[in-house]
Amino acid sequence: MRDSSVWQRFIGQPAALIGALFLLLLGLLAVTAPWLCQGSPWEMNTTPMLAPFTQAGHWLGSDMLGRDLATGLLYGARVSLSVGVLATLATLLTGLLVGALAGYFGGWLDAVLMRVAEFFQIIPQLVLAVILVAVLEPSLGTIVLAIALVAWPAVARLVRSEFLSLRQREFVQAARVLGQAPLAIVFRQILPNALAPLLVTLSFVMATAILTEAALAFLGLGDPDAMSWGYMINASRGMLRDAWWMSLMPGLAILFCVLAVNRVGEGLRIAFEPARRPGDSA
Repeated sequence: MRDSSVWQRFIGQPAALIGALFLLLLGLLAVTAPWLCQGSPWEMNTTPMLAPFTQAGHWLGSDMLGRDLATGLLYGARVSLSVGVLATLATLLTGLLVGALAGYFGGWLDAVLMRVAEFFQIIPQLVLAVILVAVLEPSLGTIVLAIALVAWPAVARLVRSEFLSLRQREFVQAARVLGQAPLAIVFRQILPNALAPLLVTLSFVMATAILTEAALAFLGLGDPDAMSWGYMINASRGMLRDAWWMSLMPGLAILFCVLAVNRVGEGLRIAFEPARRPGDSA
């Protein structure tokens, strides 16, 4: 009954539902990009700096090298969504492991792990990501690694606080009395009750990951073999007066994608709120 009520509260929010549908449509377009597009996003197959809606087959125009902008946007969606999902999963695994160990066992282990988390948090996230990608060879793998390394402390602290609160609840104490192993208690008793705030936080981690990837690509630290929205803006920044659409379209793509993820996250927060009332999670 709780799962159905959470779902009903989520779909009852127009902004969250529109955001989810937008992300679903964008994901489908990104997956089918090789079949929807006529060629590679790097292929120079039309007149350079073609304005939008002036030539059939190139409805969104072209860049300064004659590359189709619509193709670039679809392949850029593949990069942004892939980095967002993979970085979020990597952040989840790291933050969940560290936060669960710190919150459940406490003591010296909690102190050590939280000091490590603080070390990563004192450096601005984008600065640390730039340093990591610059030191390593720029690629989608290193970008995902860099984003996960700068994003996990916030998730770990959230998981730790949830575990510190839930480990004293009656159902956890009952599981200990019944002789359940610590790992069984963590995964069967505590973690399911901590998923609601964790899912909300991960949605914002994904939005930050998409923005960070675009920023790195704009700075020239993106994967040189992958067409991304940040690269498109960087490549066309000198053409703002003559061909403003080349920067506007990938910029709008980033804006709408991040806004949709944020709306979904806010919708999840509101949908899960009633289930977080005292005594409801037991």
